Amino acid sequence: MSFDKIFGGKREIDEGEFVELDHSGVSNIDAIPIKMVHVNDYGDIDLVQRALREGNIVFVKIKTLKEKDMSELKRAIERLRNTVTAVNGDIAGVDENYVIATPSFARIDRSTTETL
Repeated sequence: MSFDKIFGGKREIDEGEFVELDHSGVSNIDAIPIKMVHVNDYGDIDLVQRALREGNIVFVKIKTLKEKDMSELKRAIERLRNTVTAVNGDIAGVDENYVIATPSFARIDRSTTETL
């Protein structure tokens, strides 16, 4: 694999070899904030809504509320979906216990699912 465009010179890299990148020429880019919120009851959705409005990507653990009260979970997800729509964001279930919600600058890629 050739990295001449990245490193400015030609160098062949073996697949198992690690390459240390020089960050000196890279401008300071603000990190994209990702928050984790555990939703234990319906009221905890306020925390998720606030984080979304502040521009955070929010990884939401819904397992406790799901085990406690499924109708409350449905109400909470609907409320969260309305907030995501209002901020032009995106929302998706990650698995049966997690949801990810994003503000307008991020979209969830649903085209493929890959396992690591």
